[in-house]
Amino acid sequence: MAGGVWGPARGAPVGALTLTALAEGIRASRGQPMGPPAPGPQPQPELEPAVEEPGRAATTPTAGGEPPSPPPPQEPAPEGPQQTPRSSWEEGALADLAVYTAACLEEAGFVGTQATALTLSSALEAQGHRLEDQVHGLVRGLLAQVPHLAEGRPRRAALRVLSSLALEHSRDVVFALLRCSPAPDRVAAELWRSLSRNQRVNGQVLVQLLWALKGSAGSQLEALAATRALGEMLSVSGCVGATRGFYPNLLLVLVTQLHELARDAHSPDTPKVWVPSHRGPPHSHASCTVEALKALLTGDGGRMVVTCMEQAGGWRRLVGAGTHLEGVLLLASALVAHADHHLRGLFADLLPRLRSTDDAQRLTAMAFFTGLLQSRPTARLLREEVILERLRAWQGDPEPTVRWLGLLGLGHLALNHGKVRHATTLLPALLGALGEGDPRLVDAALGSLRRVLLQPRAPVRLLSAELRPRLPPLLDDTRDSVRASAVGLLGTLVRRGRGGLRVGLRRPLRKLVLQSLVPLLLRLHDPSPDTAESSEWTLARCDQALHWGLLEEMVTVAHYDSPEALSRICHRMVQWYPSHVPSFLSQTQGYLRSPQGPLRRAAALLTGFLVHHSSPSHVNQDLLDSLFQDLGRLRSDPEPAVAAAARVSGQQVALLARAQPQPCGRSLWGLRHLPCPGRPRPRPARPPPVYADSPFQHRSHPGRWGCSGPG
Repeated sequence: MAGGVWGPARGAPVGALTLTALAEGIRASRGQPMGPPAPGPQPQPELEPAVEEPGRAATTPTAGGEPPSPPPPQEPAPEGPQQTPRSSWEEGALADLAVYTAACLEEAGFVGTQATALTLSSALEAQGHRLEDQVHGLVRGLLAQVPHLAEGRPRRAALRVLSSLALEHSRDVVFALLRCSPAPDRVAAELWRSLSRNQRVNGQVLVQLLWALKGSAGSQLEALAATRALGEMLSVSGCVGATRGFYPNLLLVLVTQLHELARDAHSPDTPKVWVPSHRGPPHSHASCTVEALKALLTGDGGRMVVTCMEQAGGWRRLVGAGTHLEGVLLLASALVAHADHHLRGLFADLLPRLRSTDDAQRLTAMAFFTGLLQSRPTARLLREEVILERLRAWQGDPEPTVRWLGLLGLGHLALNHGKVRHATTLLPALLGALGEGDPRLVDAALGSLRRVLLQPRAPVRLLSAELRPRLPPLLDDTRDSVRASAVGLLGTLVRRGRGGLRVGLRRPLRKLVLQSLVPLLLRLHDPSPDTAESSEWTLARCDQALHWGLLEEMVTVAHYDSPEALSRICHRMVQWYPSHVPSFLSQTQGYLRSPQGPLRRAAALLTGFLVHHSSPSHVNQDLLDSLFQDLGRLRSDPEPAVAAAARVSGQQVALLARAQPQPCGRSLWGLRHLPCPGRPRPRPARPPPVYADSPFQHRSHPGRWGCSGPG
């Protein structure tokens, strides 16, 4: 280490007068007037922006999406013929000053620290580029001494040392701070915020933090420290403006980091999410990243983006192991709706990441790419043929997640122009995805098909024919979301085809409605509230399109489980569609074996009322035998309400069987002495079935909409 005129620094710390005299020596060597040394701390005005030297330029963000690469350790600038050669005296004095300062900051008292800070900040602005080796000691000294300084001018003077040092050595200052304060620390947070308030250095420091995040793939502690530092800096008003030029890149890096944390199932940080009600700073890596993202968006005027994400549960989805990409899609949608000024830069930064070998980076980029296709100006940045080719390639990927994103992107691209485009590519992909095993793919296909139907001049007749064999199995799917979406799609199809149904057209659609009528009635009692509500809405559309006049009865069954209303519905079904009665009963019979008690009871009631309103000529004996056997098994059902309903419906089946002409010797299971056709037999009126009230909770129970019950 170079020594100055006072020799190398060894031993005890130097007091304020010695350091001030040293500063006066430096000023004298620069030709500045020297004043008498002050016996104590002297107030100094705030520093004016320093004029850049001709051979030196500050590190500033570039205009592109990528921040500049971190510079190598700086070498002394070559001196031109017009520059005054620096003497070894000056260089040695500055080095000694740095050493004295580090010792003083760690050990000296209030007067020495304040005088040292004021002196060094002035000297650093002139000769700071000579202090690579002393940066770590200075930062460590500041961390040790700042807590003991009074608020106001003394503390601001010490913080100016850090800003002056960062002006020439931003990379060294950033890495020194990260290493000195890996854990949450109030003093370190104050130092980061002081750097953020200095507009001459905050851009350089943010770039270095971004590079620290990118280069910390193997070090969770370093990544956490850099993320926490970003959150502190971005929370300062006006600092986000310093990210101009690399804002999209910073946003992508933070979201990708959340994907990496969510993917690590063994990470202890992942489950916890910091919310504003918690006291203190965020206590996990994922929480710190979310807070940094919120600060980045809020500081750039994207408060509505943050609000939309909170209302839709987007932040919790972003940190979830299985829901991260859904959170990215929500974030992209919120950006399209409320912060479209960064979409072009974001889209440009995404393209090279789509072919990344890192799964977290590639899938996050794919999700952003898919979501941004909702923006028509952004989608025009690439030719549609190129986008379609990419999305078709995703459809053939062996990974279901990629196929899911491709399907969503295809829907956004084809349907964001107010009309259906690329139908020859879109419809086969959507219809083919209905048979996928991944529920995300099926949900995406059902949602996109619904959007197709909502477009002007939608292909209702084509979709009615294509969906007739594909949609009914989905009404009974074991996945709640798939059932609800399939029922809703049927309602949308009926609403769009209502005009044709009224005049007898749309034969495929009419057949599809009749084929789905029994599942819709029984799904009014589905344990999934979404499926039950969707069934009620779809039945209302069917009633309106086919003029059943049963809307009141359907609503009553849906909300109050009224047997009388269900009886009137069954009477209309038998009266209007007598040839479909065997099909109605066969479909209902399948629900008698449902593992869900409410559905078994609803199927028993529907069977009893359909049989009661049917004439003997509508139902054959084999079907009655099968129904009687299944209802007989339900008499020993563990649910008392199901067993009671099965006994009443079984009696209705027996009464209808007795009313039918029977061949001699033929008997229904459990019934004796059936008359032969040759004997005259009376045909008394069959009494209606009477069922007890349902013990299962109705959908209209108090509290369903957030209100409390009586009392």
